[in-house]
Amino acid sequence: MPRFSIVIPCFNAAETLAETLDSLLAQGFTNWEALCVDDGSCDGTQGVIETYQNRDPRIRLLRNPGKGPSTARNFGALACARGDILCFCDADDVWTPDKLGQVDDLFRLDDVEGVYGKVGFFRTIPGDGHTRSTVKPAALTIADMLSENPVCTLSNLSLRKPTFEAIGGFDPVFVHNEDLDLLVRLLGAGAVIRGMDRLLVWYRCSPDGLSSDLREMERSRRAVLERARDYGVQGDAKAEAAYLRYLARRSLRLKSSRLQALGLTLRGIGHSPSGFFTPVHRGAATAAASVVALVLPPKLRTTLFS
Repeated sequence: MPRFSIVIPCFNAAETLAETLDSLLAQGFTNWEALCVDDGSCDGTQGVIETYQNRDPRIRLLRNPGKGPSTARNFGALACARGDILCFCDADDVWTPDKLGQVDDLFRLDDVEGVYGKVGFFRTIPGDGHTRSTVKPAALTIADMLSENPVCTLSNLSLRKPTFEAIGGFDPVFVHNEDLDLLVRLLGAGAVIRGMDRLLVWYRCSPDGLSSDLREMERSRRAVLERARDYGVQGDAKAEAAYLRYLARRSLRLKSSRLQALGLTLRGIGHSPSGFFTPVHRGAATAAASVVALVLPPKLRTTLFS
C-alpha cells in the first residue's frame, strides 16, 4: 500500500501538468500514488496523463463523476485513494524533490493530523521569484484562517486520510475558499496542523489562472466566517483588513479595473490600518502598487505584479 495518495484535479492543464508530474517523479520518497482526476478537459490533458501512466504505474488517470475541483478531489481522496496520508496538488504547481520525505518525517515524529510548509511563488521557472510564504511557529488555529491563509494553496496541504474522511471532505458548495472552509472544519474538529520551516511547494503565478470574481471570493469568505462562528471564533477588523490586502494584491495581477485594487486597499485601511500594514513591508508595498497601477498600461501592470 502506498504511504501517500496525491490527488490532482485536472482541467485543461496540458501546458503545465507534465512539469507537475515530473516533480512527483523526482521525489526522493518513492512510496506514493498519484490520482489525476480529469474534470472534463477538452485539450490534451488526458493524453498527458496517459503518457505518464504508461511510464509509471503509480500515476493513474481517473475521470470525475461530478463537476468541479472539490468534487474531483473528494472522488480521488474518498473513493479511490489507498494511502495513509492524502496530499493535494494543483495541476500547475511544482513540488520540491524532498517534499514527501520531509512531510513523512514530521508525521512520524509528531502527533499531527496535517502538515504544510513554505511556498515559493514563480512565474515561468521555479526560483525565478523571491517571494516566500511564512509558517506559523505554533499549530494552526481557526483565527489564523480568517486573514491570510498560512497554507496558501492546497498543493501545500497533507492530511491523514481518516481525518479527512471524518469531516466528509470538501464542501462542493464552495467555488472559492474551499480550502479555508476545509481548514476551519478540520481545526474545529480538533485536528492538529503544523507547519514546517522548509520550502516544499512552488506556486505558479499566472494572471490567466486566477479567478477574477473577487466579489464571489468575498461572498464565500463570509460563509467561512459563519462557519468559524459555529466553532465560537469571531473575525475582527484586523483580519478583515489583512484579507482585503490579499484581494488587493490579487487584483493587481488581474486584467481588472485600475480602480479595483485601490478600492480594496482603501477599504482595508479603513477597517484597520494596523491590520493592513502588518507586516509593514507587505502593506506598504500593496498600497504603493495600488496607486502606481493607476498610471500603468494594463499589460505592463499584470506582468509587473504577477
